[in-house]
Amino acid sequence: MLSLESFIVIFAITAMLALLLHVLNNYEAEKRKKALREWAQVRQLSFRHDRDYIMYLRYPQFSCLIQGSARYAYNIMQGTHGARPICAFDYHYETHSTGSKGEPRTHHHFFSVVVVEANLPLKPLLIRAKTFLDKVGEFLGLDDIDFELAEFSRQFHVTSPDRRWAFDVLHQQAIEFLLHAPRFALQFHDGCVVAYRNNVYSTGDFEAALEVVTGLLDRLPNSVLRELKGMN
Repeated sequence: MLSLESFIVIFAITAMLALLLHVLNNYEAEKRKKALREWAQVRQLSFRHDRDYIMYLRYPQFSCLIQGSARYAYNIMQGTHGARPICAFDYHYETHSTGSKGEPRTHHHFFSVVVVEANLPLKPLLIRAKTFLDKVGEFLGLDDIDFELAEFSRQFHVTSPDRRWAFDVLHQQAIEFLLHAPRFALQFHDGCVVAYRNNVYSTGDFEAALEVVTGLLDRLPNSVLRELKGMN
């Protein structure tokens, strides 16, 4: 059994380590906030650090924003890129589980998001990197949309309720663009495109996500643009 002195020493060390971790986390958060504020200024975007608990209501069509509970956006940057409104932010949600001894556990999830408004009635489309589970699903007959370029189909999982729309967006030039671009999960829906990953972005990642989304939108064929504008 531990002596009282040993217990006090262990408690003091644990408390000091917890305090040190708290200080380091705050330092990293402030450092990140400063970097994002500077990036927003360069991009001529507004910046606010406070939490927004209803961001998911603004974009309810995006599955990444309606997971778990205790959802909120923070480090929110808004403005325009070219003629397109954009909103970029960090995001948090919680999930819950039960430990081996029946104790409740809370898991905090953090990631970043870039949303670009296309000013067009975009149809649903999901493009993301293919995973091992996707390959298992294909073996079981749960296939996604395949494209003529086999390399693209090997690397990307693509789903849409409208296959023609998927092929309209992902023509040869767009496919080549995505093959050489940084990887993000991309979801089209209700006039917007979101780019996200399961991690928090650096300023370089925010920039890359913005360029990937706008690059893909800029590559929409003229025939598709005319059709979409006629639907407005």
